[in-house]
Amino acid sequence: MTPQQAQRRALVTGSNGGIGAAIVGRLRRDGYSVLTLDVRPPADLVVDLVMEDIPREALAEIDVCVSNAGIVDILSPAHRMSAEKWDRDLAINLTASFRVIQACLIGMRERNYGRIIAMSSLAAAIGGPGQVAYSASKAGLLGMTMAIAAENAALGITVNAVLPGVIATEKVRSMPPEILKRVHDRFLPTGRMGEVFEVAALVAFLAAEDAGYVTGQAIEVDGGSSLNSMSMGASSPRT
Repeated sequence: MTPQQAQRRALVTGSNGGIGAAIVGRLRRDGYSVLTLDVRPPADLVVDLVMEDIPREALAEIDVCVSNAGIVDILSPAHRMSAEKWDRDLAINLTASFRVIQACLIGMRERNYGRIIAMSSLAAAIGGPGQVAYSASKAGLLGMTMAIAAENAALGITVNAVLPGVIATEKVRSMPPEILKRVHDRFLPTGRMGEVFEVAALVAFLAAEDAGYVTGQAIEVDGGSSLNSMSMGASSPRT
């Protein structure tokens, strides 16, 4: 912990989820004062970021904004995607994230300091069959990250996106065994899912004072899932 970190105030939205809770724990261990926000208790701020007003006064003093709240449970291919499902994914994953970041930006610009980390997804980069709205909403975060990073680079404010791949949250582990086997066989070149602490470690780096020259980046934490791991030889590279 640096003396500067001990004075920094961080916000983590979606703080009750597996990745969110890991980020909260890591930032607190690193010395930050962390404000948690979720749609359900326990959280310092219990707010529906789609339906309710943003608590702007509470966010005015935030130095590190981790926009992590989101949903991944809407499954539908493009030709069957309803307007309601599409709107819900974009409202929660994209618009709500923008509203939170916008509220934190005001104070950051006044103080000439800030760290913004938007939690996107590997689906933003490679798509996800049956997840057209989710993929679009998470891809939207990448364009938003670039724009806000460019607008604030001269003010000591960095803005980056983190793109997790398959992470072993409780929700992922509870998927049917046949789906988990399919994911393991086709999508995990390292032979395992990522752990929430590995995502939190990247967020902690991007939140730190030392990361002041890293901005406008989309960083994947996927164990190589986006790589072409098909072998042209007779056997798998693992053997």
